Amino acid sequence: MAIHIPGLAAICVFYIIILGVGIYAAWKNSRNKKADSEDLMLAGRSLGLCIGIFTMTASWVGGGYINGSAEAVADLGILWCQAPIGYSLSIACVGVFFAAKLREKCYTTMLDPFQIKYGEFMAAFLYLPALCGEIFWTGAILNALGATLSVIVDLDTNTSIIISAAIALLYTMLGGLYSVVYTDVIQLVCIFVGLWLSVPFAFTHKSVESVGTNATENWVKSVDTADIGVYIDAYLLYIFGGVPWQVIIQRVLSSRTVKIATTLTYVAAFGCFTMAVPAVLIGIAGASADWNQTSYPKPEEIPEKWSMILPLVLRYLCPDWVAFIGLGAVSAAVMSSTDSAILSSSTMFARNVFGAIWFKVTGRKVSETATIWVMRISQIAIAILATALAITVKSVYYLFYLCSDIVYVILYPQFVCVVYYPLSNTYGAVCGIILASLIRFLGGEQSMGFQPIVEFPWYSKERGQLFPFKTLAALAAFAGIILVSKLTDFLYEKGYFSEKVDIFRCFYNKAKTGIELKDRSTGKSGQNNPGFHPDLPSGNRKKYIISHD
Repeated sequence: MAIHIPGLAAICVFYIIILGVGIYAAWKNSRNKKADSEDLMLAGRSLGLCIGIFTMTASWVGGGYINGSAEAVADLGILWCQAPIGYSLSIACVGVFFAAKLREKCYTTMLDPFQIKYGEFMAAFLYLPALCGEIFWTGAILNALGATLSVIVDLDTNTSIIISAAIALLYTMLGGLYSVVYTDVIQLVCIFVGLWLSVPFAFTHKSVESVGTNATENWVKSVDTADIGVYIDAYLLYIFGGVPWQVIIQRVLSSRTVKIATTLTYVAAFGCFTMAVPAVLIGIAGASADWNQTSYPKPEEIPEKWSMILPLVLRYLCPDWVAFIGLGAVSAAVMSSTDSAILSSSTMFARNVFGAIWFKVTGRKVSETATIWVMRISQIAIAILATALAITVKSVYYLFYLCSDIVYVILYPQFVCVVYYPLSNTYGAVCGIILASLIRFLGGEQSMGFQPIVEFPWYSKERGQLFPFKTLAALAAFAGIILVSKLTDFLYEKGYFSEKVDIFRCFYNKAKTGIELKDRSTGKSGQNNPGFHPDLPSGNRKKYIISHD
C-alpha cells in the first residue's frame, strides 16, 4: 500500500508541534531554575487546579483508553465496556481516600510510604508490579497508535510505534513533568475536538442506517448469568486496580495545596468519563455499519479486526480531512499517556530503587545530577520495553485490562494497608504478596495460553474461570497483611519475638532512610512518620514519632 502523503504530512505537523511545546517547557524551566530532580519529578509542587485537571485527565485518557473503549463496545457490547466507568471511579477513590493523606505528608512518589515503613528493599520489590502495570499500559497506548496510523495513513505499524515512542521519550527526558504538563493541555484539547468532530460524520454515513436496528446483536449485547462473577471481578479490577498508579499519584503530589490535590481528582474523574463518550459512540457506529457499503476492501474480515474499529471508522466512515483530525486526537491521547507513564516509572526507579539502595549501601544520598541521569537512562529502558510489547501484542483492550490486573491483585492491598493500617509491617506485606501471587498464578490466564492449575467454582473448559478469583487474591492479600502484621506486633510486645529474629528490622527502625519529605513550594517539611526509637534500651522500646526530613 502507498503511504497517504496528506495524512502523513498532517501527523508530522502535529508531532512537530507537540515536540516543540515539550522542548520549550524544558528550556523555560532550565532558564529559571537549576537542575533539580524533584522539579523534574513534581514540577516544584506548583500545579494549580486548572492545569492539574488537564494533566490528570490527559494522563488517564490514552490511546488504549480511546481505542480500547471503541473495541470493547464493537466486540463485546456496551455493557462490557467497563474501563471508562471503572477508571473514572478509581480517580474519584484517590481523591476521597488518598489525596489529602499523601499530599500533606509531602511524599514524592507512591512508594515513599513503603520505603519509610517497610524499608528500602521491600519498596524496591514493590516497584516491580508498578513497573509491569506501567509497561503494559504504555504498550496498549502505543499499540493503539500503530493500528491507527497503519489504517489511516498506511504507515507501517512498527515504524509508527517506534517514532511515536521516541518523540514522547525525547521531550520527557528533557523537561520532566514540566514538559508533560505543557503538552497535556494541547493534547487533551486535540482529543476532545478530534473525536467529537468524527462522531456526526460516522453516524450519518450511508452504511449506518440506524443504530437501533439489531442493537442487541450489534452493540448492546448482554451479560450472561454465568459471567456475573467475571463481570464483577472486572469492575472491581478497574476501580481499585486504577488507584495505586504513580501517574495519578504524581499529579496529586505535584499540586500546590492539599485542597487542589483533592479537588482536581473529582473533576478529572468526570473528565475521564466524558472523554470516553465519543469513543463509545464511534464503537457503536462501527458495530452498526454495513461494511459492504463502504470502500473497505475486505468487509467480511471486520469481526476479526474489532481492535482496529476506531481507526477503521475514521478512515472509511468519515471524510479524509476528518480522519486526519481524528488521527491527531488518537496521537494526542497516545502522547499524553506515554510521556506520563515513562516519567512516573523512571521517577520511582530513581528515587525508591536506585537512590534508596545506594543510600542503604553507601550511607550517602545520590547527587542531583546522578539522579537526573538515572531517570533518563531508565526512561530509555522503559520506552524500549513498552515499544517491544506494543509490537508483539495485538489486542489493545487486552493489554489495557492486564495492566490493572497486576496492580489490583498485588499492589492495591499493599497500598491501602501502608496508608491506613498503622500496624502493617514487612512480614505482613511479604505474606500478602505470596498469597495474592499464588492464587493469581493458580487461576491461570487462558488469553496468554497459560492454563489454570486450580479450577475454581463454576469453571468452564470453554469459557475458563468464571469465579472472581482475582478479587479473591486481593482479599487474601489483605488478610495476610493484617493478620501477620498483627501477630508479629503482638509477639514482639509480649517479648516472644526478639530483635535477633527480626530479619526485616521492623521493630528497630533507623531514623535515617535517605528520604527527604519537604514541600519545596512552601519550604515546610512533611508530617513526621511513626516508627520506633533506635536508642531506647532493649525490652523497653516504645513507639514514638521519628522525623525523616
